[in-house]
Amino acid sequence: MAGQDDTRYPPGAQVLVRDELWLVKSTQTTTRDGERVEVVGVSELVRDHEAVFFSAVDDIELLKPEETTLVVDSSPYFRRSRLFLEAILRKTPLPQSERGLALADRFLLDPLAYQQRPAELALSMRNLQPRLLIADVVGLGKTLEIGLILAELMRRGRGERILVVTPQHVLEQFQHELWTRFAIPLVRLDSLGIQRVQREIPAGRNPFTHYKRVIISIDTLKNIGQYRHHLERIHWDAVVIDESHNLINRGSQRRALAETLAPNTDALLLASATPHNGDARSFADLVTLLDPAAIADPENYHPERDLGHLFIRRTKIDPEVRDQMGDAWADRGPTHSLHCTATAAEESIFGELSRHWLPGAAASTEFGTADEDRKPVTKDRLFAYNILKAFLSSHVALAETVERRLGVLDDRAKKALAAGRILDPSDTDERTALNRLAQATAAIGIDGAPGDSAKLDELVDQLKAIGIGPGSPARVVVFSERVATLKWLEKAVPARLGFRATEAKKAALVMHGGLSDDEQQKRVERFGLADDPVRMLFTGDVASEGVNLHRQCHHLVHYDIPWSLIRIEQRNGRIDRYGQREQPEFRALILTSAQEGAKDDRTVAEKLLRREEEAHRLNGTAEAVTGFYRAEEEERRLVQELMNGGTVESFLEATDDDDLLADLFGHVDEITEHELPRRADVPSLFDGDTAAFVDAALSEAFDDHPENALDLSRGVDPEGGKYLSLSPVKSPDLMHRLKALPPSYLKDQGVAERMLLTFDRGLAERRLAAARESSKTIWPTVSFLTDVHPFVEWLTDKVLVRFGRQEAPVITSPHIDGPMFLIQGIYSNAKGRPTVVAWMAVRGLPDAPEIVPMTAALADAKVGPDLARTSGPLDLAALQGLVGRAVEFAAEHLEQRKTEWAEQISGPLDEYQRRLAKWKQETLPGTSGRRSREIEETVSDRSRLAAELETTGRPLLRVLGVIDVPGTEGGRA
Repeated sequence: MAGQDDTRYPPGAQVLVRDELWLVKSTQTTTRDGERVEVVGVSELVRDHEAVFFSAVDDIELLKPEETTLVVDSSPYFRRSRLFLEAILRKTPLPQSERGLALADRFLLDPLAYQQRPAELALSMRNLQPRLLIADVVGLGKTLEIGLILAELMRRGRGERILVVTPQHVLEQFQHELWTRFAIPLVRLDSLGIQRVQREIPAGRNPFTHYKRVIISIDTLKNIGQYRHHLERIHWDAVVIDESHNLINRGSQRRALAETLAPNTDALLLASATPHNGDARSFADLVTLLDPAAIADPENYHPERDLGHLFIRRTKIDPEVRDQMGDAWADRGPTHSLHCTATAAEESIFGELSRHWLPGAAASTEFGTADEDRKPVTKDRLFAYNILKAFLSSHVALAETVERRLGVLDDRAKKALAAGRILDPSDTDERTALNRLAQATAAIGIDGAPGDSAKLDELVDQLKAIGIGPGSPARVVVFSERVATLKWLEKAVPARLGFRATEAKKAALVMHGGLSDDEQQKRVERFGLADDPVRMLFTGDVASEGVNLHRQCHHLVHYDIPWSLIRIEQRNGRIDRYGQREQPEFRALILTSAQEGAKDDRTVAEKLLRREEEAHRLNGTAEAVTGFYRAEEEERRLVQELMNGGTVESFLEATDDDDLLADLFGHVDEITEHELPRRADVPSLFDGDTAAFVDAALSEAFDDHPENALDLSRGVDPEGGKYLSLSPVKSPDLMHRLKALPPSYLKDQGVAERMLLTFDRGLAERRLAAARESSKTIWPTVSFLTDVHPFVEWLTDKVLVRFGRQEAPVITSPHIDGPMFLIQGIYSNAKGRPTVVAWMAVRGLPDAPEIVPMTAALADAKVGPDLARTSGPLDLAALQGLVGRAVEFAAEHLEQRKTEWAEQISGPLDEYQRRLAKWKQETLPGTSGRRSREIEETVSDRSRLAAELETTGRPLLRVLGVIDVPGTEGGRA
C-alpha cells in the first residue's frame, strides 16, 4: 500500500483537514505549494462550504482504506447503501482511459450522431488535450455540439471552471441553449457585471474566480490590457471562443485575448462556420492556439495527417447529416428572383450612372453616347461602385451617400483654399455629377407611396402574399446592407400593409450595427417570441452571423443583395438551420433597367444568387467557391475584377481548383466515418435512470419526508407530463448551489420560492416551446433534469455523506455464498486526474481470495430496489477483521494489471511525443534567435504536459461496502 506521501487526492475521496471532513472535488499539482485540492464540506460545521487547500500548507489527511469501519445498513431495501454506492459512481470522474461518450443521450435534444462527433473527436486518443475547432457550416448546431463536449468534460471532472466567449448579440442565445438543453448554468458577465462583482469581493481579488462558469462577450473581454492580469492568474478547465475567425489577425485585441487564454486552459473549443480567410498560413496560425506543434510548415500541410484530431467540418449534404436530420430541418426552397422594372425616375438615375459614373462600351442614345460622355466623372473608381450599390439598395441610401460625398469634397476644397492650392478640376466635375444625382434622387418620394420605388412596391406585394399584416401570425426578415434603407422601410412598409400608426411601431423592428449590443440582443429575442407583436425584422448583416431567426419565421427577403456568396449564405442561414420545421423560403428583389449597358441587379446580384444556390445544392456550402473565405475580401476582389473590365463569370471561373483549404473544408476525421460514437462503460445501480435515483435520494436525504423539508409536491400537466415542484428557499445549501444559475432565469421564474423540475422530455420540450410563444420571458417554467443539473449534483452530495467519516455499509443478500468486499481503485496522473478506475469485488476471503467486477458482484447479489432487508450480517466483527486483507489483495491485483493499464495511457502519449520530436526536427533547422527559442519552449512545454498525463504513483483504494450472507439481527445465525 502507498503511504501518505505517495498518494493523490482523487475526486470523491474524503480527507480530513483542520479537524473537519471534506469531499475532494478536484486536485491539481502546483509548482511550489504541493497539491491544490478543491473540496466541499461534509462534517456539520463546514457542510456544503467550498474551500481550497494546499498540501504544502495544510495537513491533508487522506483516510486510510484499511481503517474503514463497517456499518450495518438498516434502511428499507438497503436504500442508503444503494444511494451511497451510486453517488460514488456518479462523483468519480471517468478516467483518462475512457474515450466513450457517457451522457450523449441524456439531454433535451435529438440524439443525432453527427452532433456527437465533435465530442468523440475531442476525447479521442490522438488529442493530448480536448482541443478542437468546430467549423460546421451555418445551421448545423455548433452550440449543441459544444454543450455535449462541455457535459462530457464535466463528467470527467474536467469542466468545473468554464469560460465561454461569444459576440455580444449571441451571448444570451448561447447561455439559453446551454441551460435549457443541458442544464449547464453560465453566469453572464459584461463590463458592468464585472464591476459589480468587484464591489462584492475583497479588493484585489480576481473577479473571474467569483463564478465558476461564466459567459462573457468578446467585446467586453477583448480589452486585454484591462483584464490581462486577472486572466493570466486563473486556470480554466475549458474555454470556448465562438466566431473564432476573428482571432486570425495577429496583433489584434481579439487575438491577444486568445493567446492569453489558450495556455491557461486545458480544453479549448473554437467555433466558426468560416474559420479562415483563405490563406493557408493564417489558418495554420489559428490552429497553433489548439496545438502549437501541430503544423511544421504553415505553407504546406495535409488536413488528415496534421489536423485530423483538431478540426471537424460538415455540411448539410454530408451523408450522416442528411440521413439523420429527418424532419428536424426542412429542406430549403428555391431563391425566387423577383424582377422589379425601374420606374421612370429610377431610370433617370440609371442613365446618370451609365453615362457619368460607370460607362460601359455602349450607352443608350437617350442619355448620350459621345466618347466624352462616357468618361467617368470621378477618379475614385471604387466610390463609383459604392454609388451604384447604394442606388441598388434604395434611393434614400443613394441620397445619403451623395450627401456624404459632397461633404468630403467640401472639406477637401476648404483645405485647398486654406493652403492656397488650386482646386482639382476633377472634384468640380464630380460635384456637378453628384448634384445631378441629388436632384434625380429628390424626384423620388420618401413616404413610400406606390410608384415611388419599384422594389418597395414588389416588397409590399410579396409581404401581402406571405400573409404579413394585422391579425396574421406570419413573420419575415428583410435584409439590406444600408442602414438608411432599413430605417426607410421601417417607416414606409407597415402603413402599406394596413397597420395603424400605433401598431406599426410594434410590428416592425430595425436592427443594425449602430445599435448597442444590448438593444440588438433584445430585438433578436423579441423576434423569437411568438406572442410578441413584431412581424417584420428589417436588419443589416450584423444579424447574418450566429443569430437564430428561425423560431417563428421561415420567410426571408433580400431587399438588396450583397456582392458576396458567403454573405448571401450567411443571411440564408438565419432561417435555414437545424430546428427549422417549415421550408425556408427566400426572395430577392432584382431591380432591372431597360437601358442598354446599365449595371442593374442582373449584372452581379442575380448571378451570385444563382451560384450560391447551385453551390449549396451540390456542396452544402458556397464558402469555397471563390477561394477567398471572407465576405469582405470576396466582395473586394469581385469589384476589382469589374473595375478591370471583368465579369461575375470571369471572377467565378478564376477559382483555384487546387485550393488546399477547399479540401480541408470537406474534411471529417476518419475515426468518425460510418460508425456510431462509442458509449462509455458507466456502472450504475439504477441502470442509468436518474429519475429513479433522484426519487430515492429525496426520500433518503430527508428521512422519507421531502414534502415537508422542501415543500415538495408532484404534479401532472394537462398532457400527462410529470414534474416536481419544490421551494429551494427552505434549503440554504440548495439555494447556495442555485446561485450559479443564470440570474435572469432565477428572477423571471421566481426559482427561489418555487422551482419546477422534470425528467419528462416531452413536457420539457413543450414548456420550452411555450417560452418562445411568450413575450414575458425566454425561460421555460420547467427545468429539464440532466445528470449535470445543479439539483442532481446537490442531491448526490447529500446522499454521499449519509454514512459517517470513513464508514462503509454492509448489505446482506441470500443470493451469495460468502462476503464480497466492494473496493474502488484509482490510478492518477501528475495532475491528480484519474487515468484508470477499477471497480472491484474481493470474494473468497480469507483462504481463496479472487477479484471479480463490482457490477457482477452486485448483480449476483441482486442488489436493487427489490432486495429486502431480512437481518444483519452473519458476523460483523469477522467482516471487520477482513477489511485489511481485502484492501491488500485489491492492491496486489492492481499492481499485477498496472502495466496493462499503463499501456492504454502511455501508448497515445508516446505517439504524441514522437510527433513532437518530428515537428522539432522539421522546424528547428535554419532557425535562430527568438524563433529557435520559441520552438524549444514549445517542445519543452508540450513534452512536460504529455509527461504529466502519464500514470504516476501508487493507486488509491477505498472500501465502498460489503455484501454478506444474512445472519440473525445483530449477530451469528
